[in-house]
Amino acid sequence: MVRKKVNMHGDGVTNEETEWEMRPGGMLVQKRSDNRDDAPPPKKLRLRVAYDGLRHEICVSCMSSFLQVKKVLSMETGLQVDEQRLLYRGRERENGEYLDMCGVKDRSKLVLIEEPSSIQRRFTQMRRNAKIHTATRAVIDLTLQLDHLQQQVSSIEKSISNGVKVPEVQISTLIEMLMRQAIKLESISTEGDVSAQKNVQGKRVQKCVETLDALKICNARIKRVVVTTNWETFEHPHSSTKSHWEIFD
Repeated sequence: MVRKKVNMHGDGVTNEETEWEMRPGGMLVQKRSDNRDDAPPPKKLRLRVAYDGLRHEICVSCMSSFLQVKKVLSMETGLQVDEQRLLYRGRERENGEYLDMCGVKDRSKLVLIEEPSSIQRRFTQMRRNAKIHTATRAVIDLTLQLDHLQQQVSSIEKSISNGVKVPEVQISTLIEMLMRQAIKLESISTEGDVSAQKNVQGKRVQKCVETLDALKICNARIKRVVVTTNWETFEHPHSSTKSHWEIFD
């Protein structure tokens, strides 16, 4: 299609080609062009957007599409574009629809709704994060307990290295305590980085138990040292002093 333009210098009428585009709903309108130097800047609209009990106010061009509005709201709400549904005058608007063609004016009100599937994904992610946090806390607590038990293993190892026999029940009790920690560790459901931490602590338990088993054998070879004490006896000295008792009636 063409349009006629009057030449003010009197050279006659010139024809200028005009491009058209089809809008949603079948309306044929002149195609928007951002390359016209003489075109005035598009009018800015202040829009009020209600979402989750809050009201956001944004400023966009009147020639913006609802997709561009969603991109602006993405920075305001944290919702991705595909997680948003925009309603104007009770109707959901498609990404390809334009504000001016839908009658959106300055200070118009839009309603933003989050996609139900997005809500479900977010809820699932929250549960997963809570599970990871619980597992991390459990591994940390168990690590602190293993630190204490490992110190006892080092103490027993030092005593046996110095030739001091340790009661066998002390070694057996410590092995049993370590095995209980191994059972607790195995019951913790983990994934990702927490699984790596869990494996590290599992190897610590195994190493401590193996060390105690070896110390148990070495401890059995140590002969208990019996210390005897010779006591010196002293005779009670006889006193030559005789006591005189006086009898009273």
